[in-house]
Amino acid sequence: MKILIVGTGYVGTTTGLIFCEMGHQVTGLDLDETKIKALEAGKLHFYEPGLEDLLIKHIAAKNISFTKKTKKAVKENDVIFICVGTPQGTDGSADLTFVKNVAESIGKNMDNYKVIVTKSTVPVGTAELVTKWISESQKDKIPFDVVSNPEFLREGSAVLDALNPDRIVIGTTSEKARGIMRDLYKDFHCPIVETNPRASEMIKYAANSFLALKISYINELARLCNRLQINVNDVSKAIGLDHRIGPHFLNAGLGYGGSCFPKDVSALIQIARQIGRPMSILESAAKVNKEQTDYFIEKIKQALGGNLQSKTIAVLGVAFKANTDDTREAPSLVIIKQLLEEKVNLRVHDPIVKLASGQFPTVAETVTGADAVVLCTDWDDYKTLDWASLKPLMNQSYIFDGRNMIDKSLVESLGFNYLGVANH
Repeated sequence: MKILIVGTGYVGTTTGLIFCEMGHQVTGLDLDETKIKALEAGKLHFYEPGLEDLLIKHIAAKNISFTKKTKKAVKENDVIFICVGTPQGTDGSADLTFVKNVAESIGKNMDNYKVIVTKSTVPVGTAELVTKWISESQKDKIPFDVVSNPEFLREGSAVLDALNPDRIVIGTTSEKARGIMRDLYKDFHCPIVETNPRASEMIKYAANSFLALKISYINELARLCNRLQINVNDVSKAIGLDHRIGPHFLNAGLGYGGSCFPKDVSALIQIARQIGRPMSILESAAKVNKEQTDYFIEKIKQALGGNLQSKTIAVLGVAFKANTDDTREAPSLVIIKQLLEEKVNLRVHDPIVKLASGQFPTVAETVTGADAVVLCTDWDDYKTLDWASLKPLMNQSYIFDGRNMIDKSLVESLGFNYLGVANH
C-alpha cells in the first residue's frame, strides 16, 4: 500500500519504517524542514536503538521518502496515519490542536477515498471529531473512513515492539476500512482486537494507566518496607512470580516519567472528571508518583546531615529511562531542580542525552570531588561502573541509588555508604 505518515516524530518515524519492513511504500510528511532534511540524510532527530539503521536501509531502497508538500502527499497516498503530538493541556487533558490541523488539511486536499488512521494517543471520541473536521473542510463530499489504531511502543525497544507486537487494536465501524487495515497488518503474527473507535481509544489510556498504577503501588510499598526495614526487591520479586501479577513494572524507584505515562494518566483522570466519574485509584497513583522524588530527596538530606548547601552532588542519568534520550517528565529533572534549590554544587552525566553545548563530561570527571552520587537512570553503563576506581576521586563516599540497580553488598565492601529505595 501507499502510506502517508503525518508527523515524523518518535511514533511516526517508527511506524513508517516498520511498514517499510512489511513491504509498503511510505511517505513521511512534516512541516519542520530541519527534521525532513535530517531524515533524508539518514539521521534521526531522537535516539532509538536500531531505528537509524532501518532508516538508512529504506532510504537506500527508496521505500520511504519525506516531504513538506501536504497537498501532493494527501492526494498520492491511500492510507493516512496521523502521528502528531497531543500535548498535555493546563487542565491535564490532551490538546488536539495538531490533530485538528491535520484533519482539516486532509479534508481540503483529498480527491478520492482515504482511510485516515489516528495513531496519536487521543481521548475517547476523537475519531468522531476527526470525521467532523474532515467533513467540514471538504469542498466536495468525498467518502473516507476514520480508524483508531493506537501504538504501544516502548522507548528504547521500539523496533522490537513494533515488529513483534503483543496485540494490534483496530477501531472502526466501517467494514471497508476494517478490510484494508486487516490487509495492512496481515504479516503480523499477534492477536488483532477489532472493536469500535471509542473502545480503541480507551484501550490505550487504560493500558498505560494500569502500568502506571503498578509503578506507583510498588513505590508506595517501598516506603512502607523502608520503615519496616524490609528489602522491597525481595517483595517485588516474590509477588512478580505470581502469574496473575507478573514481574514487569514492579521495580521500585523514582517514579514513572516520559512522554506517555504522566500525560496519559492525567488525560484519563480528566476524562473521568468531565463526565462525573472520577477515578480515585488513578488519582492516588498520580499523587504517589509526584511525591516519590520528594521522598528520595529527604533520604539524601537525612543521610548527609540535613543540610545540602555547598555539598557537591553528582547526578548520573538524565533520560527518563535507559536506551532513550527522552527527558520529558523525567524524575531526574525534578531531582536536579530540588538539589539546585538546596544550593548544592551540581554535576550531571548521561551517556546519550546531550547538552546544548555538547556532550556531558565523563563519569570520572563528574564524580571527582563529589560528596555523593545520585543514580537516576538505569543505564547499563552505570550498572557496570568500576566503583573501586571512582571512590578515591570522591570527597565523601555516598551512593543514592534511585533505581535499585547496583550491587549493594559490592559497593559497601568498597567502603561506600549506600542507600537505595528500600533495599535493606
